Amino acid sequence: MELTVSEENYLKAIYHLSEGGKKSVSTNDIAAEMKNKPASVSDMLRKLGEKEVIEYRKYYGLQITETGKRYALQTIRKHRLWEVFLVEKLNFAWDEVHEVAEQLEHIHSPLLIQRLDAYLNYPKFDPHGDPIPDEFGDVRSRPRVQLNEMEVNQTGQIVAVEDSTPAFLRYLDKVGAYIGARIKILDKVEFDGSVEILVDQKKTIFMSKDVACNILVIQS
Repeated sequence: MELTVSEENYLKAIYHLSEGGKKSVSTNDIAAEMKNKPASVSDMLRKLGEKEVIEYRKYYGLQITETGKRYALQTIRKHRLWEVFLVEKLNFAWDEVHEVAEQLEHIHSPLLIQRLDAYLNYPKFDPHGDPIPDEFGDVRSRPRVQLNEMEVNQTGQIVAVEDSTPAFLRYLDKVGAYIGARIKILDKVEFDGSVEILVDQKKTIFMSKDVACNILVIQS
């Protein structure tokens, strides 16, 4: 079975909204995520239901099926591998790759993706720190906390971002907070939740609570 580009996009959105299939999703949630009218969303959901990649239960919303998860994870895998390729091999900035990868993720060639994965030496995470599913759909997880949840004098390493919009990524580039940076919490302001951090033992950065909430860290 092959899915259309639109069907793959919807299925990927449902997978993310359902937190990997752990919970039900409402039609309104999907309409908001896809920026589409509820009537159009309902028509698409009917098509996905006919292909048995989602199932709908009245009063409970819809859930992605095991088959649907496999298709969603395949699309996510392709997207994140292409992001690695664009950054590492074509010198794209991490704020430039999402839209290009959105187009490339719909190429239906398992052999191409296998060879791309091998060419990149089987990366486990994309440029934004998100895990790349392997060819069997397994996702490597690691314990992460939001930077604003850390306490003064705690240390860690930035491993991912919650917000991957170009504007946010450009802001992080500007202040010097990058994936892989070692950080230490120097101060937390009780009044507004802002934080002062030391990056790589040499640069001090002040961050608002909104920024810190969108940075994920492995504590050390």
